[in-house]
Amino acid sequence: MDKFQLSERDICSKFITPAIQQAGWQQHQFREEVNLTDGRVMVRGKLAARVRNPNAKGGPKRADYVLYARPNLPIAVIEAKQARFSVGHGMQQALLYAEMLDTPFAISSNGDGFLLHDRTGLTQPVERELRLNAFPAPNELWALYQQWKSFTTPEAMKLVEQPFHTDGSGKEPRYYQRVAINRAIEAIAKGQSRVLLVMATGTGKTYTAFQIIWRLWKAKAKKRILFLADRNILVDQTMQQDFAPFGEVMHKVTNREVKKNYEIYLALYQAVTGREEWKQIYRQFPADFFDLVVVDECHRGSAADDSAWRDVLDYFSGATHLGLTATPKETKEVSNITYFGDPVYTYSLKQGIEDGFLAPYKVIRIATDVDAVGYTPEKGKIDKLGQAVEQRQYNTKDFDRNLVLERRTQLVASKVWEYLKATDPMAKTIVFCDDQDHAERMRQELVKIIPAAASNRRYVMRITGDDNEGKAQLSYFIDNDEPYPVIATTSKLLTTGVDAKTCKLIVLDQNINSMTEFKQIIGRGTRLREDYQKLYFTIMDFKGATRLFADPDFDGEPVVIYEPKPDEPVVPPEDPNPTGFDESEQPPYRPDTTGGDNMPSGGNTGGGEGRVKYVIDDVSVRVAVERSQYLDADGKLITEDYRVLLKDDIKRALQAEFGSLTEFLRRWNSAERKQAVLEELADHGVPLDVLQQAVANGTELDVFDLVAHVAFDQKPLTRRERANNVKKRNVFGQYGEQARAVLEALLEKFADHGVQDIEDAKVLELPPFDQFGSKTQIRRGIFGSAEQYTQALQALEQALYEQNEQKQA
Repeated sequence: MDKFQLSERDICSKFITPAIQQAGWQQHQFREEVNLTDGRVMVRGKLAARVRNPNAKGGPKRADYVLYARPNLPIAVIEAKQARFSVGHGMQQALLYAEMLDTPFAISSNGDGFLLHDRTGLTQPVERELRLNAFPAPNELWALYQQWKSFTTPEAMKLVEQPFHTDGSGKEPRYYQRVAINRAIEAIAKGQSRVLLVMATGTGKTYTAFQIIWRLWKAKAKKRILFLADRNILVDQTMQQDFAPFGEVMHKVTNREVKKNYEIYLALYQAVTGREEWKQIYRQFPADFFDLVVVDECHRGSAADDSAWRDVLDYFSGATHLGLTATPKETKEVSNITYFGDPVYTYSLKQGIEDGFLAPYKVIRIATDVDAVGYTPEKGKIDKLGQAVEQRQYNTKDFDRNLVLERRTQLVASKVWEYLKATDPMAKTIVFCDDQDHAERMRQELVKIIPAAASNRRYVMRITGDDNEGKAQLSYFIDNDEPYPVIATTSKLLTTGVDAKTCKLIVLDQNINSMTEFKQIIGRGTRLREDYQKLYFTIMDFKGATRLFADPDFDGEPVVIYEPKPDEPVVPPEDPNPTGFDESEQPPYRPDTTGGDNMPSGGNTGGGEGRVKYVIDDVSVRVAVERSQYLDADGKLITEDYRVLLKDDIKRALQAEFGSLTEFLRRWNSAERKQAVLEELADHGVPLDVLQQAVANGTELDVFDLVAHVAFDQKPLTRRERANNVKKRNVFGQYGEQARAVLEALLEKFADHGVQDIEDAKVLELPPFDQFGSKTQIRRGIFGSAEQYTQALQALEQALYEQNEQKQA
């Protein structure tokens, strides 16, 4: 066969793989078709689908070859192309993958030779062509790698070569986790004493930390390790899940007990609780007891010189210090970077969404009239508690802290329930409030309006630092398989670290000025769980917190921002700051000492530091504006209005995809397999099942009629009507008896299920086709060959659509 007719895979198997092996690379030293990303989730209206086509925008990335110097160290990426392309045609793609994998060498090949790009700069020229039989040997690239990384001592090499932990399940680090682990190990191997990793919430920081600790521990480079977290539940989760392989050498420090016969220690640090016992605990260990101290969520406490975990690190100053965070900067100061230095690796929320590892999110912005223009009480106004209300203008920063407008709370609760009722009443939801009192009032209002809350006390729970009953429900709330609680009202307790994988709705009725805190709150919903139908999540913002999206420090844009107009339904687009308040006037967040929630003393009537809280129950509040937007695959902000019915959402998406009826007919006719059109639709957020929901009898229509009807207002035929039309004509007269019987059976399958079923070769393995023999016997024995069977199937499809196509065209 002519080399120019070979597929890319043929080029790999016939030319590239033999050349690699001839250069001395063993089978275990390279992998083919290595999946790097999952493909981005695209969101349009109520529609969400993962892009699975590697050639589509946002599709999964896959490297043709990855070469490994050691099992845990990728050293080169090869991008293969067909022979009709030049040898360097795949170089830009190879360089992208090499950058993602942190490999020094990017290689492109068309089967005639290789183009090698040396990212280390150690060889000149940086790019050079190699003959097919001149591929570099493993030792040649490994020597350059060692020189590039400056590994000089046997101890450093032993540490770098230490493999990852494997449990036989096939689980291995994702590409960015591998880079983060290797970067941290390399820094420590070179003697760096302070190391910082920045990884977005939901990207597996704890698993990454485990692999780092495991390799250091197994290599005996670090014999005793202390892991510090800021929530008791986080310590327990870590021990039961990611750190479980440490088994009996692992110990949780509790009850001020110091046991010195373990190797892996886990404990809470005091940036949150503020209690003094921990200082008494850690000082019972010798200052040189630990070789490594890992601080999870190291943004907590702002890395201030007087913060609790700084005391711990200062005490164990001889140990290596590793910080993990999703948010390396505070709003007003560069904090943990000041202590740890620049991160050795950063994996952002934006990158996680683009790669398809994190859930994208929509934002519904709702500004009430009092948030938009403020509220000024009339002179002599007396509140619900008999207090004279100070006459001044109250803005968003005041509501629920200095002034409670009960009807505003009622409106927020009603909008939350309106959204859940219209989407999924059992969707896990976190409502962030300003303090514990606010969280309790919100709980009460939700209970009043949600029917299910009357029959199940756990439907809505306040989970705050001062409520033991609520805190006891936290483990149930974050359990994927526990339906209750559905809604958690809180202030600070759920801000960080709590792994609520199936959380689909985050409600912001809290003043937020810290970018760190904002990112952490957003992180409560970023975990993707396709098995629980969680492909994206929604943020409902009532206090303008999402203005922080515009901050340069924020790295992950929303897919939707929605601000409904008055009297519009909340189930969803341009004012970025509808409330108009000055964020600099708001009080800074101060970590409290009650377990994670700020609560003004004195309940409804009092406030810390002399602050008075007024409660007013007779001021009406209404919605001023709502808006929704989402980002498309190009990063452009697309306006979307949730007032439009689902059918109209789909219509816009289909028209954007096909343009006109003529273009749709052209693409439909030119598709050798109609299934390809279905796959394109799914990649663009319109899978068949959603398309069927847009029409009253949608399950009875084929995809052709669904698109033509919904997008271009054409009168549809049902699948059964199309099949009957074909039966009325002598379409199968040219075929023998058995072939006619097979085609008639295919026609019945079409009437029952649609074109996608008859195009699937597996249909021939099902009744009634089994009476004709095997799949091969049907295609070759009855039709003469697989090609002739395909031609007969295409003729059947043409007969199914041609009459109506001509009519519609």
